[in-house]
Amino acid sequence: LAGNYTTTDLGADAIHAIGLKEVARIRAEMEKVKAEAGFRGTLLEFFTFLRTDPRFFEKTPEALLTHYRAIAKRIDPELVKVFRIIPRAPYGVRPIPDTIAPDTTTAYYQQGASDGSRAGYYYVNLYKPEVRPIWEMMPLSLHEAVPGHHFQFARGLELPDAPMFRRTAYFVAYSEGWGLYAEQLGYDMGLYDDPYDRMGQLAYEMWRAVRLVVDTGIHAKGWSRERAIAYFRDNAPKTDQDIVNEIDRYIGTPGQALAYKIGQLKISELRARAEQTLGPKFDLRDFNDAVLETGSVPLETLERHIDAWIAARR
Repeated sequence: LAGNYTTTDLGADAIHAIGLKEVARIRAEMEKVKAEAGFRGTLLEFFTFLRTDPRFFEKTPEALLTHYRAIAKRIDPELVKVFRIIPRAPYGVRPIPDTIAPDTTTAYYQQGASDGSRAGYYYVNLYKPEVRPIWEMMPLSLHEAVPGHHFQFARGLELPDAPMFRRTAYFVAYSEGWGLYAEQLGYDMGLYDDPYDRMGQLAYEMWRAVRLVVDTGIHAKGWSRERAIAYFRDNAPKTDQDIVNEIDRYIGTPGQALAYKIGQLKISELRARAEQTLGPKFDLRDFNDAVLETGSVPLETLERHIDAWIAARR
């Protein structure tokens, strides 16, 4: 199952070890941001502060929706710093319908129609604003809307010569790896100027790193549900409601959650390789365009494509 989702031959032990290493690295970054924010307690106390302080929550669903739409418009003009090709298809920000919101994730993306008759939509959950911290809104929007899933799906549909099955393909490691990589492009776009937004980015990256440990822990190392929940809570500031839902998701769908971090690590590795090899010839806009010009593909296919792209530019 891990191979099916990650499109690699990594086994459970290797993925577990990658997860432990990433969790340790991200914790060290979180300690730095905690100090920057001037918080004097432990990291766990900082997590509690982030989960509970009223300053991090909007009071009403309407205020939350307005905030999401403002963030989307803040991101849009910065995209030209990291892409040359902007998809033609637009996107909108809509509330998740009230009837399903209580049992639905924080947000999701619905791709536009393949014939261009419907835009893409970033759906946001407005149920119980008191459990939806504003520090997670920037990385979430970068992931689900632009330049995350909207760019990836819209660029796929706009591939000029590809057959329809290629233009609508969906490999989890590529697509969710791109979404997680897109969260980090916020730094390149100058969007993480607030330490709490940076903490939000680290919290989201930690969430995907914790998955590598707990998913393999549950399905290959005999971890209990309680142990997995406790490990998640000790390493990430996500709310208890989110943590329990996430662990139950990993129990029900083994391996799916591994694909996000494995995909992002591969894209980041390819970016570092391109920067190192090309030196002053490296342009981030061209690299990001090149990652999206294949459509959704297995990671080894992406690697071959980027290696050829690097070779052509040397």
